[in-house]
Amino acid sequence: MRSTSAKHVSRSAGGTAAIIIFLLLFGLIMALPLLYTILQSLKPLDELFIFPPRFFVRRPTLENFIQLKNITSDLWVPFSRYLFNSVFLTVFCTAIQVVFASMAAYPLAKHKFPGQKVFFNMVVLSLLFTNEVTFIPLYIMLSSMHLINSYMALILPVAAFPLGLYLMRQNLLGFPDSVIESARIDGANGRQTLFKVIIPNVMPSIATCTFLTLTNGFKLFDQNLALTGGMPSMLVEGGKINATELLALNIYSTYNIGKNYHGVAQAKAVIFFLLVAVLAIIQQKATSRKEVQQ
Repeated sequence: MRSTSAKHVSRSAGGTAAIIIFLLLFGLIMALPLLYTILQSLKPLDELFIFPPRFFVRRPTLENFIQLKNITSDLWVPFSRYLFNSVFLTVFCTAIQVVFASMAAYPLAKHKFPGQKVFFNMVVLSLLFTNEVTFIPLYIMLSSMHLINSYMALILPVAAFPLGLYLMRQNLLGFPDSVIESARIDGANGRQTLFKVIIPNVMPSIATCTFLTLTNGFKLFDQNLALTGGMPSMLVEGGKINATELLALNIYSTYNIGKNYHGVAQAKAVIFFLLVAVLAIIQQKATSRKEVQQ
């Protein structure tokens, strides 16, 4: 009995160690691009173009961040303009996505109506396609609505992200019907049942939806490039304003100005990461406080 028990404990400890090692390696692989970006932002200009490139920085400096500050202070269009574009788009789209996904998931999960399965199958089918596949029909549709080169060309596709609706609907399927019936017996109407009974109990799925929409909004690049290209733009004294250019596209544009701006683009990317990290932490803490304690 002792040998069997000891063998069982040994296997458990070995399995735990293997899982920890795997997670550490997986986390390290995911962190390498971020670490490389941070190190690149700390390299002086001559180290950026060493071949073969080196991963670690030899002479760390804040020269790229100082140059970024000097450049943006001299421009008529500040760096904060593109920062504002990204924050505004992401927060606005996240609010729309969470509200409408919650309202649409409720009838899909708890009500029977004609075409319910067809509609849900369309939602599932849309998850099989990447954004790049839908760019041409999306461009044609938005062009027919005269929305190209406008904020709405960026807001509508992000706000209609189907994964949030799918996750909330699946979560609501497991929500007890008896609780909904009790709320109705107590006199709650459909709106009160949704916002005061159901939503507080499905906060984990809402938190997931919020996080996914936040990340999709901030990393929006290809859609910004394909549907607006930062347009409309206008020339003003001291520079050019790209009204719909988001921060990710602005980093790309800065990098392509010339070799002297490669370090500045890396500095912008680090600031972008810090912004996303802070907002993600705030979002996680705000939603976790509202989760119902089981």
